[in-house]
Formats: sequence, structure tokens, C-alpha cells
Amino acid sequence: MAISWKPHAFQKTAVKFLLEHGAAGLFLDPGLGKTSITFAAFKVLKTEGLAERLLVVTPLRPAYLVWPAEAEKWAEFADLRVVVLHGKTKAAALLKKNVADVYVINPEGLPWLMRQHGVISGGFFDVLCVDESSKFKNTRTERFKLLKVALGCFKRRWILTGSPAANGLLDLFGQVYLLDLGRALGAFITHYRATYFAPTGFGGYTWVPQKGAEKRIYQALAPLVLRMSEKDYLQLPQLIINDVVVELPNTAMKTYREMEHQLFITLDSGEAKAVNTAVALMKCRQIASGGIYLDVDHEADARWPKGGRPWAEVHDVKTEAAVELVDGLEGQPCLVAYEFDHDLTRLIAALPSTATRKVVVAAEATTREKLVALQAQWNRGEIQVLLVQPQSIAHGLNLQAGGRAVILHSLSYDYDNYDQLIRRVWRQGQTHRVFVHRVIARGTVDEAIVAALKAKQKGQQALFTALSAYRKRQK
Repeated sequence: MAISWKPHAFQKTAVKFLLEHGAAGLFLDPGLGKTSITFAAFKVLKTEGLAERLLVVTPLRPAYLVWPAEAEKWAEFADLRVVVLHGKTKAAALLKKNVADVYVINPEGLPWLMRQHGVISGGFFDVLCVDESSKFKNTRTERFKLLKVALGCFKRRWILTGSPAANGLLDLFGQVYLLDLGRALGAFITHYRATYFAPTGFGGYTWVPQKGAEKRIYQALAPLVLRMSEKDYLQLPQLIINDVVVELPNTAMKTYREMEHQLFITLDSGEAKAVNTAVALMKCRQIASGGIYLDVDHEADARWPKGGRPWAEVHDVKTEAAVELVDGLEGQPCLVAYEFDHDLTRLIAALPSTATRKVVVAAEATTREKLVALQAQWNRGEIQVLLVQPQSIAHGLNLQAGGRAVILHSLSYDYDNYDQLIRRVWRQGQTHRVFVHRVIARGTVDEAIVAALKAKQKGQQALFTALSAYRKRQK
């Protein structure tokens, strides 16, 4: 049964911002209600005859779990008909002109949508909303290029994200371009880099802001985006980071050092080669986690199942640490995050389901029905261990009702995935302190990743602080 949406003052401010700007971005922390805010703004436009249809581009999980559910949840939006353009029924849903008010599609569906004659260029959609706009930070991707040529076909363009610059201010260009076609930060990424950044690092491939560039970028963005933090508007419980440092066995550390310094190792079960520093870094991350993918012809090797990628176990100390943390929770639900498929294989073997402990792999929920069931089971406390890969679950699932512990078996230096994963649990509705247990292999790339995550957090926070200060000055 739908309930009444009673917006907070900050949500009313956000709705007003969207209505007053033809191009507007909401940089809102998870839990502040960006979906309902968007619905509220669109409904005003529709009621006033200023818009008929909204196109929402968002990752598949929120497409299925968030947008339709929000319309059903609130009585004020119950008359907004929402369809997801995915699966066998997407063509029929699109062809029926009056079947919906809000059309939701994932970025991977854009090539199909662009092939539908006249749908975009003919003005079928009035408003474009790109949810989780950080997915469009890379201007070289097909999704960005497809959307770029269609931007002028929408009367209004909105972007929504909680992590606009998770990996640095370079991430902003593609997202902001979706709003203003290059007016604020320049028409091309090369011009943006040349104007605000300087090359540094090995080969000049690392770009750092020029002196005073951050301030200039913040000033250029401020009229376009509204920043709101959950700390300013919500009372969230304490977030506690607990680093669990483990020591690799001597044999594993030797293997790690050989890969780190020589970019080449040989294992009894095969051969792994690092042809450049990026590949070497990836292999070092794998070894620190406990395994490594091998350069062998798995089609001709009977030891490996067809379609599976060959790997060798290097150590199990991280897996053992994760199991100890799970056991220490004494049945309390927890998310256990892994990075590589071989991590998952070892975790499944070490954490089997029992009569008192239900272990579920989130990646196995491949349909809308399974995703909805998974979220509901977790929030009812029926799943004790949920094995998740951050990049696939970081957006779209609301898991704050089922548990308050996150165990990071392996670390990713993508701050967006890292932050958003934690915020699946640490968000509005969570009533207990949230513990994030990070398993770190001493003397390995894990320590560098922790430092990188801290630095990226500071960089994004500086952006948020500047935008908030600008908004206060406008009042």
C-alpha cells in the first residue's frame, strides 16, 4: 500500500533546483531520496504541461529495484507509470506511445534505443535523467558517445550521483558535459585537461590539478549542481573502520616480490606474465588476495572447466581472516566483498551454508525477481553471509535493514565502488553502528590502495565543501 511522501525541507530545495534549471545535477549522498526528488520535479512539469515523458538511464539493478519501487511506494507518484526497457518486452513497451510516463533503461541498452527510429530525435522524451552519472565519466566509451549526439533532443537534462569525482576531478568532465554540452568545462576532454591539469608521473600519463585549478573548477560547476550531504540532514549511526592486517606466508611473499620487482613469476601449475606495470599491479593485487590467474590454454587443459579462467592458489590467510570475522559475528548478517572470481571460489569453499548459516552469492541473482527476493531476504535477516563483488552491487540495493557489518576480503582502489558498497548498509534507516572490516596484507599493494582511497576521499570532499559553500552564499 502506497504511503504519503512528506518531503524534508532539503528535498523541497532539491526539487526546486531541478525545476529552475534546464540542466541540473544533484550530488546527493545515498539515502537522501534522489529518486523521489526526481519524480516530484517531473510530476510538476507534467502537471503544468511542460513535459510528458522522462527517460532515466541507470545501471540495471536500480532500474529494476529502485525506480519502479519508488513510484509504487509513494501515493503522490502512484499515477506515474514506470516501465523498464529491458528484456523481451522492451520493444512493445516503447512502441505503445501512452504506456508509460517514465522509461528506465540501463546504459548497455542505449545502442538498441538509439536504433529505434525517431524515438530520440523525434522528441518522444522531454527530460533526460542520468542516474549514477559517474558511469559516464569516460568520454571514450560507447555509452557516452551515443548519449552525446542525442543531448540536444531533450528539453531538460538532469544527472544524479553521490560520487561524481571518486577517482579525481578528471571524472567530472563527461558528467558535466551531459548537462551543458561543454560550456562550463570546455567542449573536449583534452581542452579540460590542458586548462586545469598538468601531466606528471611515469610517461606523463598522470594528471594533477594546476595551482588554483580546483577553485576554478568548483566555481565553474557551482551554478549547475546542488550538493547535499547526509551529515547535514540525517542522523546516521557511527561508521567504524577496522583494519585487520595479515602476514603473507614466506613462500607467498616471495612470489609477490618476484612479481612486484621482476614482473614475471612461474608457478607449478602454469605461467603468469606481466607485460606492463598495469598488468603487474593487477597480478600483485591478486597475489595479495590469495590467488593468481594463469596464462595457459584452458581449452586444452582438462583441469579447468570450460569457460572458467585458470588460476592457482598462493595462500589462504585472507580467506581465514574473513572466516574468523564471520564467526566472530555469531550469526549476525554481513556482506563479504571480493574482487576476483578466484577469491569467490575460495570463500565459498571456506564458508559453506549450514543449518544455522545461510550463505548467498549476490551474482547469482540475475533477474529482477531474484534481485527483489535477494534484497527482501537480506533485510529480513534471513541471509547470514552475502558474498558480493563491489562493482556489480555498489548501486541499487538497499541493505540497511538486514545487517551492519561489511568485510572487505580484497580491496579495490575504485573509490566509487568502495564508498557505494559501504553505503548499501550505512544509509538512512540503519539504526546501529556500521563496522567495515578491511583485510590488508602487510607489505603489499593493499597498503598503497588504502592510502589511495584516503586521498581520493579527501579530493572528492574538497569538491563537496566548495559546492556547499557556494550554495550558502546564494541564499
